[in-house]
Amino acid sequence: MKVWVVGGAGYIGSHVCKALRKAGHTPVIFDNLSSGLRKNLPEDAIFRQGDIQDPEALKKAAQEFPFDGVVHLAALKAAGESMLVPELYSRQNITGTLNLLQAVLEAGIPRFVFSSTAAVYGSPEYLPLDEKHPTNPENYYGYTKLMIEGFLEWYGRLKGLKHVRLRYFNAAGYDPDGEIQGLEQNPGNLLPVVMETAMGWRKQLQIFGDNYSTRDGTCIRDYVHVSDLASAHVSALEHLMKGGENLTLNLGTGSGITVKEMVDKAMEITGRKIPFEVVGRRLGDPASVTASSEMALAKLGWTAKYSDAETLLRTTWKTYQSNGPDRYFELNPRS
Repeated sequence: MKVWVVGGAGYIGSHVCKALRKAGHTPVIFDNLSSGLRKNLPEDAIFRQGDIQDPEALKKAAQEFPFDGVVHLAALKAAGESMLVPELYSRQNITGTLNLLQAVLEAGIPRFVFSSTAAVYGSPEYLPLDEKHPTNPENYYGYTKLMIEGFLEWYGRLKGLKHVRLRYFNAAGYDPDGEIQGLEQNPGNLLPVVMETAMGWRKQLQIFGDNYSTRDGTCIRDYVHVSDLASAHVSALEHLMKGGENLTLNLGTGSGITVKEMVDKAMEITGRKIPFEVVGRRLGDPASVTASSEMALAKLGWTAKYSDAETLLRTTWKTYQSNGPDRYFELNPRS
């Protein structure tokens, strides 16, 4: 397959491109490099710099090759920021996706895999979350993703666009082979913050609440290794290539790790003290979020292989160490 990977130089996108190549497919990357890194891609990768807010650039890129499918990963994803500047998320996530869909239809690209999120569910009514759980996003980021899922549902009905919507839980970790070295830009998730603290780039990390009804009082989350997410995209495209049905699938492990467990394990693996401060709860943070991925197993044969805490942390620590001095002085320039 020749696959158009929109947002393919980003944290998840670069791992998706590697998985595609490993499976014998050819990714063609389209990215504006606002958060993606060219260094995350092989030197011989087919790369086109462009923005999904530029319809003409999309149209030109979509028609450059006879693509078998597209993977859409180009979105803003900071939940907190989306509540402050929803107009920015509207332009990038909603308008940008409509631009992309128009380019896809005009080019006759028949298959579409979408990077969605567990944020479409909102606070859990039951656990583990499955695909039948009501969708009630509690931040604007999650709302934009749910809207895009709706677009795909209608484009499937009206235009015959075959699609798979992949609802990620907490993406984490780095390439186990160490080939993808570029760090995620401006990360806000737990593991990168833990690693930045272990590296000495942050003085301490904050734990938002330790009085939840969990085994140690801190929130439980379902972490999925980025390489496991990447393999799901390949499986989704191959499913569609075989004539498979349109799908909406959770990607998680079915089990969760508490914030405190992750910090303790990180100190064990890094051999470093990781200072932290317990502060007040964040509004809208549920005590526990875990996923059922039984449907992903049944439909795609997908299971998480790298998503244990040990592998998540070791692959992340190795990548942070490889970026040590350069990244430190990028964040802390010499005077």
